[in-house]
Amino acid sequence: MHFNVQKIFAKTFATIFFTLAGFVVLASFGGAINEYSHGESLTQVIIKIINSNIIAIAVFELAMVINKEYGSDNEHDVVVLLRRTLPRFIGTVCVAMALEGLIMVIKYSQLDMAGNLYYPVAIAASSGFLLISLGIFLKYAPREH
Repeated sequence: MHFNVQKIFAKTFATIFFTLAGFVVLASFGGAINEYSHGESLTQVIIKIINSNIIAIAVFELAMVINKEYGSDNEHDVVVLLRRTLPRFIGTVCVAMALEGLIMVIKYSQLDMAGNLYYPVAIAASSGFLLISLGIFLKYAPREH
């Protein structure tokens, strides 16, 4: 009987991340119901649900990557593996960051806190920098043959 340690760890971590993604989704709706019942505006509740579920998508995507790339028998070059998996994950993270920055801009503008707009601008700039870095990596990383 032959045990492949890489496969066992990959399946274990993939299961953990799938479970965490599910818990984030459930917690987002549970928290939303609680916040709405305590007087939070519906718009703010919906924005929080969207934000939490984008994080759940990123965790789910990470679980998919681990399961597909490390849980299979295929051996690949690490750079080729990253070239295939990073764009989806980084794209999801960038959407989450941009959405968080947008939410902060809206919140600060509604509360007349223009002095705090540095934070959402930094988040949006970080999201753009991450996308530019991904593009540079994809341009110069070796392609799969």
